[in-house]
Amino acid sequence: MSLTRVHNFAVSLDGFGTGDVQSLAAPFGHAGERLHEWMFGTRWWKGAGSGGGVDDAFVRQHDPGIGAEIMGAGKYGFPGWHEDPEWKGHWGPNPPFHTPVYVMTHHTRPSIEMEGGTTFHFIDGTPAEILEAARAAAGGEDVRLGGGATTIRDFVKAGLVDYMHIVVVPIMLGRGVRLWDGLEGIDADYAIESISAPSGVTHVTFTRAKD
Repeated sequence: MSLTRVHNFAVSLDGFGTGDVQSLAAPFGHAGERLHEWMFGTRWWKGAGSGGGVDDAFVRQHDPGIGAEIMGAGKYGFPGWHEDPEWKGHWGPNPPFHTPVYVMTHHTRPSIEMEGGTTFHFIDGTPAEILEAARAAAGGEDVRLGGGATTIRDFVKAGLVDYMHIVVVPIMLGRGVRLWDGLEGIDADYAIESISAPSGVTHVTFTRAKD
């Protein structure tokens, strides 16, 4: 069976995956881009001649072997996006997913086909139901769980995540949406490894322990 994977999901030292007061102009709230600056210096982001190393090696694992993505409504759009029938996400006409994308939302609407192979499907259901739909569309490849923090947390609670790559960024946000709330004891379910990068972030991987 295909795996459910999380890649490049950044949190602050106090565990917040996004800041407070999100809006169209500030998708990550008061955090701005601080959670993702580690990525901007990589060769993957900037092209040949830019930085390689640990950060680059991890960020490149985002795409290979992925046949579908699941994301929460908060990642797809700003608060109130469902009231705008023309909203098609933050990523322009050719989003970077290039697979079917299942948006978890109570505000369903017809699917939107974009350039480059991305089609957004809007689905209301439990994590297990949505994962079943995404796996069917993935054609035997893995399903990427794109976030945000609430969506990842719900899937972990349901025992549906096989692998997580979490990037701990050395900033304190103090408010926003935390990843780890209610996940006490998950260390018993995963083999956990960490590696620090010269950029200052720590890459932490969670691989589901085999029965």
